Amino acid sequence: MFSALPIPGWIDLIDIAMIAGFGWLAIRYVRTTRARPALLGLGVLTVVYFIARGLELRLTASLLQGFFAVVVLILVVVFQEDLRRVFEQLGTWRRGRPEISAESATLDQLVRSMSHLAATNTGALVIVPGQDPLDRHLEGGIPLFGRMSEPLLLSLFDKHSPGHDGAALLRGSVIERFALHLPLSANHSEIGPGGTRHAAALGLAERCDATCIVVSEERGTISVARDGQIRTLARVEDLVGELQSLYQTSPQSQAWWRGRVGLDAAIAGIGALVLWMVLVPGSDVSEKRVSARVEIANLPKEWVLQSVEPPSVEVVLHGLRRDLLLADPDRVSVSIDAYLARMGRRSYSVSADDVQKPSALSVVSVEPDRVKISLENVEKKELK
Repeated sequence: MFSALPIPGWIDLIDIAMIAGFGWLAIRYVRTTRARPALLGLGVLTVVYFIARGLELRLTASLLQGFFAVVVLILVVVFQEDLRRVFEQLGTWRRGRPEISAESATLDQLVRSMSHLAATNTGALVIVPGQDPLDRHLEGGIPLFGRMSEPLLLSLFDKHSPGHDGAALLRGSVIERFALHLPLSANHSEIGPGGTRHAAALGLAERCDATCIVVSEERGTISVARDGQIRTLARVEDLVGELQSLYQTSPQSQAWWRGRVGLDAAIAGIGALVLWMVLVPGSDVSEKRVSARVEIANLPKEWVLQSVEPPSVEVVLHGLRRDLLLADPDRVSVSIDAYLARMGRRSYSVSADDVQKPSALSVVSVEPDRVKISLENVEKKELK
């Protein structure tokens, strides 16, 4: 018989954990992608579609079903940049980030260089790559592969240098290239008062997980672009914390279960469990016994119903486990046609055809298969 709460086994738990992991990655990605509003809108339409199906809103469900028939093409066209990034991440999966301690000469020299450039209102843009490939986002540039030092970085962004207006790529302790050109962001509200360098930094941060450090030539401020956002630092000293979060594992990052990351993990886990219940045991065929009330229809107007014996019957329903679980017991009833009561009939057989139920389910048996009704003739009562 039907079990309302199926219990997953060890293999099922591994299956659920894998789907939860993919779900967590998807949620984290949606939080940072530029296509987040469009994806949220698509999710709302999906929820509306399932609600329409549940409420049997045929017109709405049909129109949305036609829309979802071409949704794959829409996803490819609208989200082609984001899909490409996903496949690149899967193809270049690596563990962790480059490790440079907070006491390293590279980190100190980078902070001192940015501080000096900001103090002299010298524009600069430095790229610190993450795990995503960068080559397809970068144009031009001059190969250097020189070890990071303060004099080298200051000379690259000197106002008389040919590479002054470009970006420098810092990978680990090596400046690989300079005078690079980056894609520009069109998010003017996020860029704010920033100029072309800020638009370039944000443009790259929108397309990959790289971090861009920008020095404003007009205002002498330092900004950091990461995860599709750009922030201006209140103090030069704040750059140390930003760089430490890139290269080191801080106590906050060790407590991964805290904050938004933990919330995303919980949402992914619950979603994976629900999907497992719906798609795995929910697809199994099972049976469920419900109590169905007896309703009398087509009773002649001269008769008044006094009682029904029994007032309800036991119906065994057959169907998919998820349909049985979601079936509303109030929607299951037995309808008896009492038209022949005028000819003295008081006992009626109950068959599967008399059971009103969700269309996805079928009737296995009805117990008892006969009901009796008690009537009173109103016309004769009035004559007396």
